[in-house]
Amino acid sequence: MQAKTYIFFLALSLGGSAAAQPAEAQDHSGHDAPYEGYQTREIKSLSEQDIADIRRGAGWGLALLAELNGKPGPAHLLELKDDIGLSGEQVAAIEIVYKDMRAEAIEAGERFIEAEAALNTAFEGGDLDEARLLDLIAEAASARAALRFTHLSRHLSTPALLTEEQIRRYNVLRGYADDPCGKAPEGHDPDMWRKHNKCG
Repeated sequence: MQAKTYIFFLALSLGGSAAAQPAEAQDHSGHDAPYEGYQTREIKSLSEQDIADIRRGAGWGLALLAELNGKPGPAHLLELKDDIGLSGEQVAAIEIVYKDMRAEAIEAGERFIEAEAALNTAFEGGDLDEARLLDLIAEAASARAALRFTHLSRHLSTPALLTEEQIRRYNVLRGYADDPCGKAPEGHDPDMWRKHNKCG
């Protein structure tokens, strides 16, 4: 049992994140029946939207900490390619990153969905014991960790493909930073401020 417990907590530590919790773990405040309707779900721990997002390779919030720490996501980079001035070569390189990420995410996502489905089925039955439960949770946590790694690892590869100005512009457009080119702070010469911040 000790070995299984170690595997479980190792997988959980790799996969756990407050950034991307299933729908049932999110805002229930002020509601007397926060799980009302959830009993009709095929997999109780995942909404239909969760499953759809995972199956199409969407980020599902799993790479949020990379996104908010200056490591742009390939999908959003492609969406904003014109606004941040990506060259044809940059677009081609990012498309490869995105294509590979999406293919791996879809595969890893299916494993995660299957693991959650197995947990759901186990709880529907009447003979689940703690040892089996631990195995099922470990598998789900490991699957989720693999899915999260797929998304986070691709955020590591994008900065090398971009200029500092493109990353700055991306953060502004995504709402993570104020636009220094919008207005010079009080006490600063507008022309010098724009030159310092490389405003066009």
